[in-house]
Parts: sequence; C-alpha cells; structure tokens
Amino acid sequence: MSGIVGYGVYIPSYRIKVEEIAKVWGDDPKAISRGLVVNEKSVPAPDEDTATISVEAARNSLKRAMIDPKQIGAVYVGSESHPYAVKPTATIVAEAIEATPALTAADLEFACKAGTAGMQAAMGLVDSGIVEYGLAIGADTAQGAPGDALEYTASAGGAAYIIGKENTVADFEGTYSFTTDTPDFYRREGRPYPKHGGRFTGEPAYFKHVLSGAKGLFEKMGTEASDYDHVIFHQPNGKFYIRAARKLGFNEEQYKTGLLTPFIGNTYSGATPLGLAAVLDIAKPGDRIMAVSYGSGAGSDAFSITVNDRIDEVRENAPKVQELVAKKSYVDYAVYAKYKGKIRMS
Repeated sequence: MSGIVGYGVYIPSYRIKVEEIAKVWGDDPKAISRGLVVNEKSVPAPDEDTATISVEAARNSLKRAMIDPKQIGAVYVGSESHPYAVKPTATIVAEAIEATPALTAADLEFACKAGTAGMQAAMGLVDSGIVEYGLAIGADTAQGAPGDALEYTASAGGAAYIIGKENTVADFEGTYSFTTDTPDFYRREGRPYPKHGGRFTGEPAYFKHVLSGAKGLFEKMGTEASDYDHVIFHQPNGKFYIRAARKLGFNEEQYKTGLLTPFIGNTYSGATPLGLAAVLDIAKPGDRIMAVSYGSGAGSDAFSITVNDRIDEVRENAPKVQELVAKKSYVDYAVYAKYKGKIRMS
C-alpha cells in the first residue's frame, strides 16, 4: 500500500484560556477544565483562515517530502469552515504550493473527519496508479456560539499529508471506516454557528463510531491494542479521547503524545491529523500507530500505520507540533471575540 511521504502542520499562535471565557459567562473554570480536560485553545488571527492554515501546513509537508510539487496529482482539503461557500480551498492551496495545473482538486466536508476522508481518497488514487502523489489536508477555524459549551474547545489548526509509494516515512497497513446517519451536530446553510445534541453527542455518536471503527480495524488487521506503540483519536475534548483509549485497552503511554486538546482545543478536521503528526514527530522506526478520526453525522476512519527508517532523515525539516504548541501569546475575550467575528457591527 501507499504511505506518508511528507507531513506538515500549522497552529495559530494566539491562545485564550478557559478562565478567560468562563469569567465572561459566569462559569466555574476549574470545573470546565476538569470536565473537558482542556486548559486553553488556539485562536486564529484576523488574517488566518482554513486556506492560510492549509497552505502553511502543505508547505511544511513539502519540506519533509522533498519532492517537486508538480508531481502532486491530487489535492484534497477537508474542513467544515472553508472560507468560501462556492470556491474551492483546494485550488488556493494547489496554486500557492505551485502544484497546478495538472491535478485534480476538491474540498471535502464530513464534519471533523473530512481530513482523514481526504487521506483515504489520496491513498486510493496512489494505490491505483492514477496519481504519483496525493496531498490531503485537514484544517479548520471552528465555530462556537457565544456562551455555548463549544466556546471552550472550538479552535484552529491543521495538518497536511503527502501520500505516495516512494521514499515514505511511514506506511499504511490498512484502513477501515464505520459510518451511519447520526445527526448529533450540524450547521444549516447561512447559519454562523452549529447546533449540537448535548449528551447525545457522546454514547450514540462519538463512542459508538470511534469504538466500532477501531474494533473494525482490529478485526481486519488481526491486531489488538497491545500491538500498537501509539494511538490517536479524534478529540472534541480530552475526556472523550481518554475514555475511548481506555475502553479499547490502551494505556497512557500509548495515547498521551497525540492528546493535544488540553493545549490547543479541538481543531475539528485538523484534530486527528495533528495528533498523528505529533506522534510522527517522536516515533522511532518500526513503531506501529493506530489513528481513528470522528466526524459528526456520523463516521470514523481508522488507520494502521508503521513508521520506517526515513523518518529520522526528514523530521527536522519543518516545525514540529510541540514547537507550534509552545509558540503562543494570550488574548482576552474581547480580542478573541473581535478576531472570531463574534462582534457584529450595524
């Protein structure tokens, strides 16, 4: 099968703390942090959106892949916050990295798993021989209504993966998807903020699909939790992530590296791809990784991946996840609201 030739990430540098949001709405910040396992989240600057995040991540992936961008035959950008309702983000990215014009490109939407859906599409095109390399990106500048629980977690960031067969840093062993029509979270056309089903988003939505996706991959691959050195799950909050890992038999050493929500919040389509990148930043040749995404509506994509020797050759070529997590400056709620467009001028 195909593998990861290069990967790159981008996380905005602005942060807002849980305490700052809780102060505005009269909530208990300690209870929020404890309940969601989140301390602060990333905030996009006024000049940052899904397109700019995707471009930065794509450029960083090329630094590790060390290929001519003209060799990329497909570009897919998965997000639920594309800057245009009608105009693809993928063409902006393709032009910015100088991959045009001999390629196919498309924007994908499947809530928070659109990025991994793009990875599967790229894998298929590469494995079939239709393209030499495919670029798949998961990125978002997530929305949360003022005063909604989502305000504590909805953040911004993204990761890009160049997929091919030559000079890989990690190889796909298999993938499995579990999908149903479960309306736990949605946003109508023209509405600024999404709606969610509260507690309904847990057991019948997130856990049913993530656990089923992981178990389906176990069965397909003939593996179990102990066969993997690292595991990553979608992380709407840290609590769900940790609970899913423990239910499947993973321990803290296996799941801790990919858990980013406490430090940058839920990056939606970027969440699982960023978690995977964080693991690749520290993984050793021979390490085995499981990654399971989740998208409301609802579905999960699960991957089994093995790291190879080339990872040590390219890892330092681009910024690592933890470097971008550590590069931060804080804003208060007023600046956050301004940057996120929550203040409407008449």
